[in-house]
Amino acid sequence: MIPETINGKKVIPFKGVGKYKPTGRKYAPKISTSADYPLDGNKLVDSLKDALIKSGIKDGMTISTHHHFRDGDLIAVQIFDIAHEMGIKDLVWFPSASFTCHQPLIKYLEDGTIHHIEGSMNGPLGKFTTQGKMKGVGILRSHGGRYQAVQDGEVEIDIAVIAAPTADPFGNSNGVNGPSACGLLGFALADSQYADKVIVVTDNLVPFPCIPWQIHGNYVDYVVKVDQVGIPEKIVSGTTKITKSPDRLLIAELTAKFCEEAELIYDGFSFQAGAGGTALSIGIYFGEIMRRKGIKARFARGGSNKYLVDLLEEGLVEYILDGQTFDLDGVRSMRDNPRHVNTSPFTSYNYHGKGNFEGILDVVILGATEVDVNFNANVVTHSDGYLLHGIGGWQNCLFGKNVILPIPLFRDRIPVIRDEVTTICGPGELIDIIVTERGIAINPLRKDLINKMKNSKLPIKTIQQLKDEAEKICGKPKAIEFEEKIVAAIKWVDGTVIDVVKKIKE
Repeated sequence: MIPETINGKKVIPFKGVGKYKPTGRKYAPKISTSADYPLDGNKLVDSLKDALIKSGIKDGMTISTHHHFRDGDLIAVQIFDIAHEMGIKDLVWFPSASFTCHQPLIKYLEDGTIHHIEGSMNGPLGKFTTQGKMKGVGILRSHGGRYQAVQDGEVEIDIAVIAAPTADPFGNSNGVNGPSACGLLGFALADSQYADKVIVVTDNLVPFPCIPWQIHGNYVDYVVKVDQVGIPEKIVSGTTKITKSPDRLLIAELTAKFCEEAELIYDGFSFQAGAGGTALSIGIYFGEIMRRKGIKARFARGGSNKYLVDLLEEGLVEYILDGQTFDLDGVRSMRDNPRHVNTSPFTSYNYHGKGNFEGILDVVILGATEVDVNFNANVVTHSDGYLLHGIGGWQNCLFGKNVILPIPLFRDRIPVIRDEVTTICGPGELIDIIVTERGIAINPLRKDLINKMKNSKLPIKTIQQLKDEAEKICGKPKAIEFEEKIVAAIKWVDGTVIDVVKKIKE
């Protein structure tokens, strides 16, 4: 199913976990000289359009943006408004993620201003892509895979535009200060280090030096002052609120009980629980267990939010290592608390580095749209075949010691556990436990956990039993029909292609 080339570039198919090992050296941008930059350090230009023109914007370039403002981003659409006004065509948009606020870009995909998207596609853009309407093939990567692709030279960014809540005229920037504070700027790190030209856009210009600096001005070509770079209130979304669903709360409770019985929660353990409604509830249960046992976690990996910050401030968690800030409590904590540390996809997730944080984590809680009987999982398409989610850090987190997917047995009367997932995003050998409201399945590869839980009173079942139970309630779902046209490719963490998404047959 994997083609030899995508968008004119040679493709390496997935070879297995840890099998593909790169050779050569990291990609490097062109050498710059301080002789070409103002001696007084003032890189301010009048407008974003001026900065794009000075950066040499032209047909076919790759333009990158980051998504720390999530659905409150105000800059990405402006970039392509300017490009359209200038008559520029066939741009590649390379966002770290897209959101509903980027729906206006569909008109630029239709008129050829944008050729294709290489980044996590959410909502309307994902649907547009699945319908085969994009000129090129969409490429979906994990957060770590995005850094890997830039570092390895798989994607060469011509112009990076970094929306920064605070910056100085030299280009030093951070996301923790200013009226638009969004937390960290880690998803823009690779862009700043490797892009040919780097533009920082801010609505809070401060005198040099901007402290702390999360983006270093030595990487930056131009600085633009605007009225507003983003709406920080919109970094909070429906997926970052505690679930009120009785079924989801039961799943959260079962997950926490499993972790306690399996002795995965101990003094000095570490966990990553995500920011979905069920995961947030699991984090609260973890807090209750730690209080009862009189223990604490050495660190938690974020996405940070109010609930994780509460655990930090109570002393139940020693450190938050944060990759993305999900609410304004997280922003405040990162700004004020030295034990709330901002990280980047390089430190946390990049597979082409000398190790990363994920393998150190004791418990990793993740979601999924589908799982199959071999524990393979899908996070980008639904069972109707539509591409509606990005990968985010999901693939990278699969390298944790105990990876748990708390998922409902069915959604909208469609079973979540299937013979084969619609799209493979993560291989089953890396997924250890599936928790549903009707039972818990342990991967047969985890004989240690199976032995540990053999006398448990929790509803331990096989994955096949869970699948049969779902089909007894909902019936067996009808197979989706696809055309041959490939609309998107799913990259694995090492840059190989693990699966493709095909156009749905109408």
